[in-house]
Amino acid sequence: MPPIFRIAEIELLEIPVVLRMPFRFGVVTLRQCFQAFVRARIVMPDGQSHCGASAEMIVPKWFDKNTQLSDEDNFEQERLVLRLAKAAYLADSSPDTAFGHFARHHEAHLRACAAENLNPLLANYGPALIDRALIDALCRALGQSFYAAVQHNTLGMDERMPSFQGLNLARFLSSLKPASTLHARHTVGLLDAITRQDVTEPVHDGLPETLQEVLQVYGHRYYKLKVSGRIDADIDRLCAIASVLDSLPEHYHATLDGNEQYQSAEQLLELLTRMRAQPSLQRLVASILFIEQPINRLHALDVDLNQLDLGMPVIVDESDGLLDTFVMARERGYTGISSKTCKGVYRSLLNAARCAAWNEAASAPGRYFMSAEDLTVQAGLSVQQDLALVNLIGVTHVERNGHHYVNGLQSRPQAEQAAFCQAHPDLYEYSHGAARLRIREGQLHIASLVAPGYASAVMPDFSAMQAL
Repeated sequence: MPPIFRIAEIELLEIPVVLRMPFRFGVVTLRQCFQAFVRARIVMPDGQSHCGASAEMIVPKWFDKNTQLSDEDNFEQERLVLRLAKAAYLADSSPDTAFGHFARHHEAHLRACAAENLNPLLANYGPALIDRALIDALCRALGQSFYAAVQHNTLGMDERMPSFQGLNLARFLSSLKPASTLHARHTVGLLDAITRQDVTEPVHDGLPETLQEVLQVYGHRYYKLKVSGRIDADIDRLCAIASVLDSLPEHYHATLDGNEQYQSAEQLLELLTRMRAQPSLQRLVASILFIEQPINRLHALDVDLNQLDLGMPVIVDESDGLLDTFVMARERGYTGISSKTCKGVYRSLLNAARCAAWNEAASAPGRYFMSAEDLTVQAGLSVQQDLALVNLIGVTHVERNGHHYVNGLQSRPQAEQAAFCQAHPDLYEYSHGAARLRIREGQLHIASLVAPGYASAVMPDFSAMQAL
């Protein structure tokens, strides 16, 4: 039987995050924000206590894109969701499995958030962080890696929730086989300089500032290109991007991220038609793997993509507020969905199991798929837990942008930076005055994530944080 435990304490902490260069996505230009940390203490049946932790950015205009709300309003929304989730998880002191603690509070927490006018996507943010801290604590208690805990279903995933029924979870989880490397998919934001001539706010810190420099330093083969919903401007920018990417002698891959900026599927089709007619975009168009959430979440699932021949897969991201969103999206012609740790570990595992079941039933390997997207996760616990999750579910490339827009672990104490470098020397390096992700030929080496706990052999310095 999967182990059970009770939750004794949950602590909410945060640190400020300053970006080394502005990052524009959707309607926001991000220059500074916060990172939330959750530290949980669990008690096993033998009375022994064990602690675990998780981390995630507190960012504006993604969970809730209401332009009437300020960035500070968005920050407070995310803090409130964390407090509501903490209250829910501590309200019942009876023991359960890791998955059981998630399942018993899921619906009530959504209702509590709805009462505060917090949408379901935002509501998931709180449990997502707490669940990861609980998993970390459980793995440390058992001396087990995250990979092993999932493969052997130590987390206790079962069919007590309707969404998880009929998927043969035990067989699926045991079939998962993590790799030791992942390709990092570099994000080209809407403000990002393509060449040195485009730089308007030079940083001069020795790190890449332009797409051209990123190619030279990191050697990425996968790219995520943001589009704005303004077709003429998007075509011009994509041509500029293609002029740099096409200089690569090797084959490259790209994804398009609409960030809900297109008003209709017809508008998206117009963009793709224009791209295909542009001679300088032929190689870039051929490289595109999928399009991510182009249509506003308010009506994205009202649009039937089956009626249009877009010629490439479309996935949902911001529309993914409910456990059954992928089921609804599939009926509307979407064939993929994003994995983000801010939406929950169990959500990603559930959707990966669905992909496996649907592809097997349809004898169409790869038709339904998971993508791995980044909510600017940061070096340390956050990036390691996200990498371990997407690696385990079989994704081979993951959007990574936190290492580009934030200067690694520079804001953290030197001892903490050294500890992460020493414990995970394949993933980190110390350069330009800080510990940062080590990317070679576009790849992240992650064999060291196989450690007791949720993908981290060390903990951050909680004494250098403030209460949420």
